[in-house]
Amino acid sequence: MNDPDHDAPEQVMWTGRFITAKTRGKWEYVSRARGIQAAVILAIDEAADGRHILLVDQYRVPLGRRCIELPAGLVGDEQEGEDATLAAARELEEETGYRPARLEPLGQFWSSPGMVSESFSLFRAHGLEKRGEGGGVDNEDIRVHRVPLADLPDRIAAWRAEGYAMDVKLLLLLGAGMMAPA
Repeated sequence: MNDPDHDAPEQVMWTGRFITAKTRGKWEYVSRARGIQAAVILAIDEAADGRHILLVDQYRVPLGRRCIELPAGLVGDEQEGEDATLAAARELEEETGYRPARLEPLGQFWSSPGMVSESFSLFRAHGLEKRGEGGGVDNEDIRVHRVPLADLPDRIAAWRAEGYAMDVKLLLLLGAGMMAPA
């Protein structure tokens, strides 16, 4: 390892209920507290009326505005050792009202590795069944969006024009289109 901070001692600056601020050499970063992780769900409804992606939006205090996101939630925040697949199914139903018949694990990813050590497990939901309205729990004020896949780039452009923030994970859905010749 060539980075001089690789072997520097990690120091905890402070710990909150959900995050811990740390330093290692010249680096400052945050991690999830208590071993909490995140699960993100790619949910495409394969219905008679076509293929639709399930997205959510909610107000995000650090951004000062609402953010369009893939459904997601914390793993192990209420029950230590919680299985990520079970948490993903629970979070998808709480946020969107849809229950998956099956979740396919797609791997572990890091969203901002220069600043945050948090990773998330990405799951693809299959066999969606609408069971409720969604919207989250405990006054989360989550809005559910069921968007035709073909309309997604235009819908995202419209949301951006309206002032919504966009979660980086939406690049999963836009990536191929962003690479197309102009």
